[in-house]
Amino acid sequence: MNRLGGTQREQNPLRLNIARVHVPLSAVLAAWCGRKVGAGLAWLTRHPRLLAPALGVWFGLRLLDGHGVAGTLMVLLVLGAVALVWRWLWPGSFTRLVAWRVRGWWRAVRVYRFCWQPAMVTTNLAVRVDAEEYLPRLLAVRSTGTVDRVFVRMLPGQVLDDWTSVAPRLAQTFDAQECRVRTTKHRQQLELWFLVEDPLTTPIPPTIVGNQGDELDLGALPVAMREDGLTCRLRLLGTHLLVVGATGSGKGSVIWSILNAAGPLIRDRVVQVWCLDPKGGMELAPGRGLFARFVYGDPDEGTGTGLDYEAEFARVLEDAVAVMRRRQSALRGVTRLHTPTATEPLILVVVDELASLTAYVTDRDAKKRIAAALSLLLSQGRAVGVTVVGAVQDPRKEILSVRDLFPTRIALRLSEADHVGLVLGQGARDRGARCDQIPESLPGVGYVGIDGIAEPVRVRFAHITDDHIARMVTDHAPGTCGQLSPGELPGERSREAAA
Repeated sequence: MNRLGGTQREQNPLRLNIARVHVPLSAVLAAWCGRKVGAGLAWLTRHPRLLAPALGVWFGLRLLDGHGVAGTLMVLLVLGAVALVWRWLWPGSFTRLVAWRVRGWWRAVRVYRFCWQPAMVTTNLAVRVDAEEYLPRLLAVRSTGTVDRVFVRMLPGQVLDDWTSVAPRLAQTFDAQECRVRTTKHRQQLELWFLVEDPLTTPIPPTIVGNQGDELDLGALPVAMREDGLTCRLRLLGTHLLVVGATGSGKGSVIWSILNAAGPLIRDRVVQVWCLDPKGGMELAPGRGLFARFVYGDPDEGTGTGLDYEAEFARVLEDAVAVMRRRQSALRGVTRLHTPTATEPLILVVVDELASLTAYVTDRDAKKRIAAALSLLLSQGRAVGVTVVGAVQDPRKEILSVRDLFPTRIALRLSEADHVGLVLGQGARDRGARCDQIPESLPGVGYVGIDGIAEPVRVRFAHITDDHIARMVTDHAPGTCGQLSPGELPGERSREAAA
């Protein structure tokens, strides 16, 4: 017995040497093939529409039995013809289901699996214990034309920060322009987002929307292009949008892209735009025909002299609060989310420079009224169909105290790195949203962040010229019968007609 009461054997536990089992290579290959076949059958059960092509492949293999080279060539010719017809008639689904899958398989074999071991070692993501080396497991690679999505299982003890700290080194290792680390639904797995080619370096044309307003979804309006080449869709119903960017970063492109996507709904009066432009109407005046109400802060026109125009901004916001209160009374106990119609449309309150209403107003009474009305709209308006879209240059609390009430935020080029966290949340810059590094030559490029989703999405909004705006007004203006007179609230005409 030693001084601590334990024996020598307890201090030196018995070492066990477990014999290694040698598995034949044929058994390993058979097990691998079995797993792939089982996964393929399970995938077919989740996608029954592809059962017919699978049966066609099986029938083609049956034809090969006993026909040798001639049968093989015949089946290959048939499959090639089917692929050509598919690509010609349905290019979108062919690209998504065939071309991108083949590219992902090729990139996985040629790039990632070939360099995976040295990449993990040089970035200190591999762990060596005695003579054994443990590597994070490469699970799968999904590719688009511009982005590779690499799914990885982390080693025990690793966290997301271990990977975000070496993201630039991973990008250099795999010859990508940028690497961003994203979480997945599995806590032990993560997704590496490698930007191989950047489609956002060239200007994006305006999104072409259909002429039928009933084909558009206010929960997913096409407004921009994502860096993976797909369309970015934003929600207008049931949310508020904040656009933050330095001078010349493209805040106007965001606003006009939203109005362009909602154009048919504006024409059908399902969406009604109330526009507040404290900068004198310089940015939004060309689209005046789309707006039901337009206040642009000119003291000499329509609002008297002096500081009356600041009170006019407060009056419009208070009118929106009145609509909100009336709809709350009508929808209480009936539904939790307003459904826009031509008689009770979605009120889209667009403010081109929020700081001019929250920080730079000189009339104290008007400033209090604006702050009270804006806080009520942002905290209660989205459920009853009153959405605020605001743009601002400086996101600090002393400039915009209601910043946290916007569920959807768009960060364009920012002047300081600290502003990224103020707009998109803490840690967004570590996950790749480096808005302070967006060059001035790329206006309209930014990151979209949504509450509840940790990773922002990099997009570019369309470059909309004056000619595009003029065409937009010609095609989608609601007409004089859809315009509101000063002080008139939505739904009043229908209620008077019913009375």
